[in-house]
Amino acid sequence: MKAFVIRGPHDAGVEDVPPPVAAPGEVVVDVARAGVCGTDVEFFTGEMQYLHEGHAGFPMRIGHEWSGTVSALGDGVERGWLGRRVTGDTMLGCGVCPRCRDGRQHVCEFRAEVGIRGGRHGALAERVAIPARALHALPDDVDDAMGAMIEPGGNALRSVRGAALRPGDRALVLGAGTIGLLTAMFARAGGAEVHLVGRSTRSLDFARALGFEHVGQADELPDLPWDAVIDASNDPALPAKAVDLVEPGRRVVFIGLAGSPSLVDTRTIAIKDVTAVGILSASGGLEGAIEAYASGAVDPRPLIAATVELEDLAPLLAGERPAGAGAGPKFQAVI
Repeated sequence: MKAFVIRGPHDAGVEDVPPPVAAPGEVVVDVARAGVCGTDVEFFTGEMQYLHEGHAGFPMRIGHEWSGTVSALGDGVERGWLGRRVTGDTMLGCGVCPRCRDGRQHVCEFRAEVGIRGGRHGALAERVAIPARALHALPDDVDDAMGAMIEPGGNALRSVRGAALRPGDRALVLGAGTIGLLTAMFARAGGAEVHLVGRSTRSLDFARALGFEHVGQADELPDLPWDAVIDASNDPALPAKAVDLVEPGRRVVFIGLAGSPSLVDTRTIAIKDVTAVGILSASGGLEGAIEAYASGAVDPRPLIAATVELEDLAPLLAGERPAGAGAGPKFQAVI
């Protein structure tokens, strides 16, 4: 089958590889769509921290945002999965450690991550093998493009839940990329007044086109009380700013990751009685994202700037924007 393989930093392309075989408890999925995100770019450039910590290594096959149809079953898998449209969890815990038994499989010390960690092949390929326990069925109201946006949507939904927003609350979202925009969309769907901070004129204009009225740069923030601040940026200065801005007794949520350490004064957290929440992965938010997409409460498709073929991924990861691409921050591959 065809698969996109990163052979080393800035060295990647489509290769013929053996097709996956469903091991016991697994299925094989014929991939329809797969998304590209910042983590994939970091693997392409060689900057991703997992490469330096030994959790990942070249050659590798990326792709952790996907949708497709189950085409083969391993031993022990219910036959009802065959032919079903699905997406799946990226985080695959060992299943036996205390964290997994406690429902925290996404932070299992021994976890694999689809297309990211532990040598688990990703979905930027014609087929991918996935444990049946990680599958989530897609209803007819969630098309393939939306299905490949469930994973980032789950991250965004968990961020909103972590902020403990109530209808009428005022939320500040730092970062107008895919996760920031999806977070803003879920917060708006829950009845919050959403303010967005971005960097580029293009990202701010795009946010306004999505119907967000309160949009600007960090130095343009109005002097308002913020019931929650969600940092979905990669700016190492913004986590501390989030703590400074949030109302005492409320919450800051950190889902963005900077390329260098972010410094936060814990004295401010303590004196303001602020709850700081970290979010890793969409685990726990996947079903909620599916429901929100299916109901129309959130539609992620306007964020997709373009769809490309596998053969066009290397230039995309290198920073080349496809001709005719829209203004959105997300790209997907049609498999």
